[in-house]
Amino acid sequence: MVPVFKEVGSLDRKCYDQYQLTEDILMEHAGYEMALEIYRRIPKGSRVVICSGPGNNGADGITLGRILEGDYETYLYLPLGAKSPMAKLQLERYRKIGGRILEWKKGERLISGAVIVDALFGSGLKRELSEELICLVKAMNRVEGFKLACDVPTGLDDRGVPRPIGFKADMTITMGGAKISLYSDFAKDLVGEVKVANLGVAFSKYRGQTDYYLLEESDFTPPIRTRQNSHKRSYGHLGVVVGEKPGAGIISALAGFNFGAGLVTAINLGRAQLPYEIMEGEKLEGFSALAVGMGLGGKMGVIEKELVKVVVEDGTPAVIDADLFHNSIIGELVKAPRVVLTPHPKEFAGMVFHIWGEKLTSREVQENRFQLVERFTREYPQSVLLLKGANRLIGYNGKIYIDPLGDVALAKGGSGDVLAGLIGALLAQGYHPLKATLTGSLALSLAGRYRPNYGLTPMKLIKRLDGLVEKEAK
Repeated sequence: MVPVFKEVGSLDRKCYDQYQLTEDILMEHAGYEMALEIYRRIPKGSRVVICSGPGNNGADGITLGRILEGDYETYLYLPLGAKSPMAKLQLERYRKIGGRILEWKKGERLISGAVIVDALFGSGLKRELSEELICLVKAMNRVEGFKLACDVPTGLDDRGVPRPIGFKADMTITMGGAKISLYSDFAKDLVGEVKVANLGVAFSKYRGQTDYYLLEESDFTPPIRTRQNSHKRSYGHLGVVVGEKPGAGIISALAGFNFGAGLVTAINLGRAQLPYEIMEGEKLEGFSALAVGMGLGGKMGVIEKELVKVVVEDGTPAVIDADLFHNSIIGELVKAPRVVLTPHPKEFAGMVFHIWGEKLTSREVQENRFQLVERFTREYPQSVLLLKGANRLIGYNGKIYIDPLGDVALAKGGSGDVLAGLIGALLAQGYHPLKATLTGSLALSLAGRYRPNYGLTPMKLIKRLDGLVEKEAK
């Protein structure tokens, strides 16, 4: 896991105060980290076009230009001038080494280059871009070439929301530490590959306290069985409620059965035809874990009282999904000791109405994903929340984990039902709810890497779990 931060200004100040580093030293390292990436990718002698802002993010871009000039043909745009002391100093250095400075006027095209560098604004943007800057960002996006963003693509605010558009980078080199603004759903189409730049001290020395963490592929540990003297009940019994739209529940049941649960039983409210390997039952009691809500529809009344008793009063681990978030019963379920909640943004808005009495649109949820998940984990520290999206957020007991590994191939009906089954299977096998959620989310992301990216189906997704487990077992 990689620590992620809301802001790194305080971490920069620690470098100044504790390590006696200067802005100049940190800026040199920032410039060299970007330069090294260009040296690796782009032949010397190519043209590098840099658009720099008036502050220290712009100064990072100017520093890059000075480092590259001579090996590359550098061109610098300064649409707002150089205003911070460091920007003025770096500009003077750039001029003395022979760097070229160009003027840009609204409506003009930028000159072409092998590399286009966005160093207009870094983290901390709090206002809408001006009309002039919107035109400039559009011009930068239109130019062909390798697109490199310095720190944060221009236009993204500290929530990762475009204000109102953003620079579309092939790579973002962010300074000192990863920032949550780079991992919003909106940012996923803008940041490209994200790399954290070393600013002159080891990351372990630079970083401070945080409650945010970025999941990596290496964090995935599938439920490989190591004990030979065992039987089917050693691996738990998952109960899956199959409701008015039975396909969703059946997909969850199959996913759970394929991800290690020893037994899977469907509480078959809709009397659907079940796969042979899935057993059929009538009551919610007696299971190691439950998965409820997928395709439930109007069947809620049949199980409502029993569900509250089994999950809230008896403490049976459960993954709650889909239709249950629009039912007032969710106000009771969020208080359960071992519950995992897996809403998408619209479902999260439904849950918010029932638990907080507030009306939110899906757009408002998306714009405030981090803040809302953080608030939920503070108020319901015993529950695990997984907010679905392009980057899934998993919150528990004040800490938030970001799964950025999901692919657009997962944007298909049934992917969320698979996820519920994966988490349910792990709960049934005795995993802590947080560990079950992190592992299930990573399994979905890794299995969802499918080409062509429009062709993934839930059954293909379930089948691909075999490859993940086989790879880990080796």
